[in-house]
Amino acid sequence: MKQRTQHLDALVAEIGSTTTLVSGFLGLSGVPRFAGQGMAPTTASQGDVTLGLKAAIEDLKGKLGAAEMTWGSMLAASSAAGGLSMSVHGLVYEMTARAAQMAALGAGAVVRQVTAGKMGAYELEALKKLNPNLILLAGGTDFGDRETVLHNARAIAALELDIPVLYAGNAAAAGEATEIFAGHKQPLTVVENVYPRLDELNIEPARRAIQDLFEVHIVKAPGMARIREMVKGAILPTPGAVMEAVRQLHPVLGDLLAVDIGGATTDVHSAALGSEEIDRIQTQPEPFFKRTVEGDLGTYINAKTLANSIGLQNLDRELNLNSKEELGNWQPIPQTQNQQHLAARLAREAGAQGIARHAGVIRKLFLPEGQRRYAQGKDLSQAKFLIATGGALTRLDWRLNILRHLRDMNANGMMLYPAPGTLIVLTDSHYLLAALGVLSREYPQAALTLMQDSLKEETL
Repeated sequence: MKQRTQHLDALVAEIGSTTTLVSGFLGLSGVPRFAGQGMAPTTASQGDVTLGLKAAIEDLKGKLGAAEMTWGSMLAASSAAGGLSMSVHGLVYEMTARAAQMAALGAGAVVRQVTAGKMGAYELEALKKLNPNLILLAGGTDFGDRETVLHNARAIAALELDIPVLYAGNAAAAGEATEIFAGHKQPLTVVENVYPRLDELNIEPARRAIQDLFEVHIVKAPGMARIREMVKGAILPTPGAVMEAVRQLHPVLGDLLAVDIGGATTDVHSAALGSEEIDRIQTQPEPFFKRTVEGDLGTYINAKTLANSIGLQNLDRELNLNSKEELGNWQPIPQTQNQQHLAARLAREAGAQGIARHAGVIRKLFLPEGQRRYAQGKDLSQAKFLIATGGALTRLDWRLNILRHLRDMNANGMMLYPAPGTLIVLTDSHYLLAALGVLSREYPQAALTLMQDSLKEETL
């Protein structure tokens, strides 16, 4: 028999491109507890995402045996309608443009255009066609080059796209940039420079501003117009919510990385100080909190690309199946044992390539005075924990084989990554990392406790 009413302290919705999840929580002011999770298809394509949200709530009510359900607050993470689509524009690619891109990725954006230097007609036309949710304009160290960032400001403003622009470039040019956009009645937000001095990253102000702007403008995305009827609290891009969780966990766990292998992308998040030894031979600055997203490493959308990178004959021999035939009827969720086995092998490849692109490497340079070593990229050598989240790493039958491989990638010792066998692998057993990242905005201590409850150490 159903109870009359179930009251929850908070609901957190994860509105994905295909599925909407709703997670309920109790005891957030005392002893926090995960109550349960409901699921329904996302309905952004029907013009109203709240239809799927209400269906997910009904599913949760059924699982909790409740006739009615109330809650104190509702928060959300969303990757529906393409997530947070951004373009970033800087002066030099390896400096200001790279810093701007890192800020955007760290906020949870999908970066669809990156330019360096003065934008030309082709790049401006591409920006018009892209029509992103947000434009990030950077360029020049503070009191350095002004000409490029102001050229780009005039060019972007003249397009009159009615897209919010975030200025995170040369502080000395901020006032003039503000006047340029005001003259075109274009909204502009100014924050601190993402690259104020040579070899210095300052991406945190821009990252926070991007997430704030996402909350304001997400209601303009297709199907999202009514979201504020139900969600009164924070709304974050889903990858940005995972990064919030990583930020909460670092003070407790120390240097760590989190890997999410999805159907369309593979995301790697890290929080790592690294070692002093590596820091002395670094070629360029890296952010303390870093996210990379690999759009060619999805186990569904890019399954054939991954299979070809391994080699179809290699897959057939290794797995004792006809991989071409299996891929001809490929499903988002594996339906047979052969599909499970192949999906696990593709996930292993996606995770390995994603981590290899995220983590740095040691390179050797031969000079007349002898061999020199230098470091390039993010130093994860001191990481103690690998956190596995997402469907592939928490649900696939052969996931432990994947995790063992990802843990032991640095066999040759040339990656800025722990030695084989040293990482402790934690699985997000309740699949809550994104939801708890959002929840941490309002209940940081409760969210951290719930994260620790969800993370289960694997015996590999």
